[in-house]
Amino acid sequence: MKAFKVVKKVLFIVIAVVYFSFALLMTILLLNFNDYNVTQFDDTSLIILRDKISLEGYEKGDLVIVEAANLEEIQVGEVIFAYKIDRDGLAQVQVGTVGEVYPTEDAISFENGDTYAMEFVAGKPTKVYHGLGSFLSIIESQWGFLFIVLVPCFLIFIYELYALIVEIKYGEEEETV
Repeated sequence: MKAFKVVKKVLFIVIAVVYFSFALLMTILLLNFNDYNVTQFDDTSLIILRDKISLEGYEKGDLVIVEAANLEEIQVGEVIFAYKIDRDGLAQVQVGTVGEVYPTEDAISFENGDTYAMEFVAGKPTKVYHGLGSFLSIIESQWGFLFIVLVPCFLIFIYELYALIVEIKYGEEEETV
């Protein structure tokens, strides 16, 4: 019987450590959003492809690791990710192949004619994780954070409060030997 209690306690601790590590990681991802609602650590951005794009190697739901690039590093024919602000003020991630570089204007244009100032250029893709972006987009959403982190933490708090009240009210007296 004691072995079962020990296994139960160890399992509870493992689950708690995994859950709280996950919650901490999730919070760090959300706290590192840039001005365009993309998670960014220094010069590395975690871009989630929310729409289907026409470039090979990229699909809807992919997570793309993008490294910032200077104008001098960008060459014609390279794939570049950039931010586009729509009429509502929301940022969308655009991807395209560089058609021209304009050093005097500090801008680039894609082969389709879209032109971006370097302040809106996210950078060059370095790695693609297929399908991981869909999972990350759920985690980084407001509802995902609410139901994955806040609600379970609230329930744990309520349970611990209940256990404390029960312990105070019905607690066992210690036996003296």
